[in-house]
This record gives sequence, C-alpha cells and structure tokens, in this order.
Amino acid sequence: MQVVRITPRGYCYGVVDAMKLVRQVAEDPKTRKPIFVLGLIVHNRHAVEELDRYGVISLDGENRLELIEHADRGTVVFTAHGVSEAVRQRAAEKGLDVVDATCPDVTKTHDLIRTLAHDGYTILYIGRRGHPEPEGAMGEAPGKVHLIETAADAHDLDLDGRKLAVVTQTTLSRWDTEETIRELRNRYPKIEVFNEICLATQLRQEAAVRQAEHCDLVIVVGDTRSNNSNRLVQVVREQAGRPAYLVDGVHEIDPHWLEDAQTVGVTAGSSTPSPITREVIQFLEQYQMDGASANPGQG
Repeated sequence: MQVVRITPRGYCYGVVDAMKLVRQVAEDPKTRKPIFVLGLIVHNRHAVEELDRYGVISLDGENRLELIEHADRGTVVFTAHGVSEAVRQRAAEKGLDVVDATCPDVTKTHDLIRTLAHDGYTILYIGRRGHPEPEGAMGEAPGKVHLIETAADAHDLDLDGRKLAVVTQTTLSRWDTEETIRELRNRYPKIEVFNEICLATQLRQEAAVRQAEHCDLVIVVGDTRSNNSNRLVQVVREQAGRPAYLVDGVHEIDPHWLEDAQTVGVTAGSSTPSPITREVIQFLEQYQMDGASANPGQG
C-alpha cells in the first residue's frame, strides 16, 4: 500500500494567524482576563483544546450576539469566521477589550457586502445554514442579504426588477457554487456574481480531486463541524469518483476501509492541526508495513 500525501493540505494562513494571535494574547500579562473566544476559534476540537491549556474560554454556540452576553469582563476574541457589526457594537457597550482574529478573506467579503448594500443591491449569499461565517457576513447589511444553499432557495424571493448580486461563503466547494450560480444566472441574466471562495480552500479542493484520481481511497483529517473538511470529502467522492472518509484522528480509521487498497491519499481541512494529520500518515505507513496488525487505537 502506498500513502499519497496530498498537497496542499491542512492549516491555511488565516487559521495559522488566528491561532498565533490568541496564543500571543493569552501569554501577554497586559491582556485583561478572562479571555473569551466568541465561538470556536476554528472548527477543530484539537485546536480548541490547545487554547484551553492557555486558560482561554471558548464560548460554543451558533449565535454570536447571544454568546457575547456570557462575556461580562475582560477580553473577547472574534474568531476567523468573522462577526456582524451588531456583535462589535455590543462588545463596545459591555466595555470588553477586543481581539479580532477574522480571516482577511472573510473581512474582504464583509467589505464587499457593505459596498453592495450601500449601492442598492439585493444580495444572495450562498452559504451553509448554522455556520458562523454567514451569520457575520449577513449581519453587515440586515434585511438586504438573503442566505441560500441552492438556487431553489431563491425561488420564493421577490427579486424581479432589482439590482442583484451573488456572494459566496469562503469555505464552500467551487463545484457546488458553480451549479447554483449557473442556475441563478439562467433565471436572472443581469445578476452580478462575486465568487469569494478563498484561494486556500480552492487549491486544497482541486489538489484533492486531482491527486485522488491516482488513489483507491482518500482519508480527510478534520472535525465534523469543519465545513471545508466536509467539502473535501464531498469533492473527492463527486468529482474524482473515489471513496473518501472524514476522521478526527487515527482512532477513527476503520481497517476495513484499507482492505484491498493499494494506494491511500491523505489530506486535511484548513483548520486541522498538522500533528494530527502526521499521526494519521504515520499510522498508514505503519499499516503499510504491518498490515492488519496495525492498531489505530494506538496511533
């Protein structure tokens, strides 16, 4: 069995910067304590547990405006996914110090939405319900941004005769958005499209599809809450036509997947710490030598 290390994979610059920033803040004696992270800094439990060791309190939940009420003093960190203007205002009202770890690509999308709304556009935001990134982005222009997951979601909206624009969540599959955008363009020929999928996400997806074609199966290392990790599984299955499995770590690898496999590809979501991915690769390389005697529970 050959192990193919799909490249690029794992942490993107936005995640690296966010994690580094929180560590620096936690170690700075001048930082007002306690330190609250508004949501999960990134969608990976290993990354969150690392920050726990620094005494950082992660407030887990979908609604940032509700979560911030649990931070009554000290410092609040905005995650890489971004927050709405209402959350920023509430932090100021509560007298909290703010550390902004928003990914620059997400900030760029927020700026675009504000500009479009100011110019009179109705905005269709292609994103995933329940994900924090759409919550923050849509909060930049309340009432002017409509969340859609597929083109069908736009059918019940009264959009005739309006200036229309499409904006996308940064961590989606480009194949998903292409299909939805194509349908929207067919229905609204004058619609303006702004594809905001970040380059890191796109490169990881394209690499996974391209290199998966030479593999019998692909293992994606990531958290089930990570949108970009789930999309990697999706694009490998749908675009490369190969089996793909999402694992949180070595302990979730099912040896039955590896039966009859001669080549296994490994990639990771952009919020997955590198040591976790290395453990998976090392286990597979050990499995390559020892076969069924390898024990994923000891990885």
